[in-house]
Amino acid sequence: MPPGRVPRGRNEAVTLAPVTVEAYRAFLASPAGTALGAGFLQCPSWAAVKDGWQAQLLGWGPDPGAGELEGVALVLLRQFPGTRKYFAYLPEGPVTDWTDPHVDGWLTPLLEHLRREGAFAVRIGPSPAYRRWDAPRLKSCVGPERRLGDVLASQVDALGTAVAERLRARGWRRCGGDGTGEDGDAQPRHVFHVPLAGRTTDDLWSGLNQEWRRNVRRSRKEGVEVVVGSAAELPDFYRLLCVTERRDGFRLGRSLAYYQRQYAALNAEEPGRMKLYLARHQGEILAAHTMIHVGRRVWYQTGASADHRREVRPSHALQWRMLRDAHALGADVYDMRGVPSTLDPDERAYGLLRWKLGTGGQVVETLGEWEKPLAGTANQTLYRAFQAYMSRR
Repeated sequence: MPPGRVPRGRNEAVTLAPVTVEAYRAFLASPAGTALGAGFLQCPSWAAVKDGWQAQLLGWGPDPGAGELEGVALVLLRQFPGTRKYFAYLPEGPVTDWTDPHVDGWLTPLLEHLRREGAFAVRIGPSPAYRRWDAPRLKSCVGPERRLGDVLASQVDALGTAVAERLRARGWRRCGGDGTGEDGDAQPRHVFHVPLAGRTTDDLWSGLNQEWRRNVRRSRKEGVEVVVGSAAELPDFYRLLCVTERRDGFRLGRSLAYYQRQYAALNAEEPGRMKLYLARHQGEILAAHTMIHVGRRVWYQTGASADHRREVRPSHALQWRMLRDAHALGADVYDMRGVPSTLDPDERAYGLLRWKLGTGGQVVETLGEWEKPLAGTANQTLYRAFQAYMSRR
């Protein structure tokens, strides 16, 4: 239970109300807020990144207006075409104490508020983990047509299991179903974590597999230079990202303006919150990765690299520097974000998982995202239309 958290009775609710940016940020920076581990998608600055969405900052507590908070939420509202109704989205939120078994105390006022605001459905992203697989276990289970769900987890999180049961009992539906597929989630269902707490840099180095250590040494021998760039190099990053998308067969669908807006918004909120790391070789930028820091968590968000001179291993050099910088910041975990669920080496997507497994971390299956249509026949009808609309997109 986070510091300062007071347990409530089964029927006791807290007040929910809009809060100021200052009160919201103060809570995230407090011991109670830090203990809840908010991600960057729940920072107020993320509202400025999401073009086309309206945003609200909400807080729960004895007296939210006076800054007495127990939890907060950034709510993004997207208007459904041709109506005055909204889809409400809390990416990787709300930021609250999920150990509280009496979730109705804060979920009910949230749903009532959003219904009054014209929302027809709500999507949330609970923070507890569900299952974890250590790298050695997954490496030993690679094979044709195998997936993460086929492998016995190294750890099953009791809290995650309990939260999932509580949400189902209240009519929430897990996006993409309860299998291993990620279809329906806007954020990655499976992410990759490298634990940092209690480890030295020597521990981090020994945690890398032999291939990773060999490639980091090679990048150093070849003269790859890693530096922290600025907004001026974002066009170089975006050019390399387009190259990477073509080479690896995926498309994020984000523009250069998106990354410029993200860089400006996050760093205006806190200088150094988002950094752009560059790997140069013989004066040319061969790879560029972005990193985000909030509280005691650090994320490797997006990576991009050139098609040529890949033998000098610029991305390995970047990640080793970013891993050490995250450790120096006092982060508990280095989050390398999404990985695919396939363990089939013949599938193209497996290459990304294999690369991240080399750091010696673990795959974490989150609870994923959960949706609930709000009460009312019209909302139920609109929710079904919205699902059909999203499937066509």
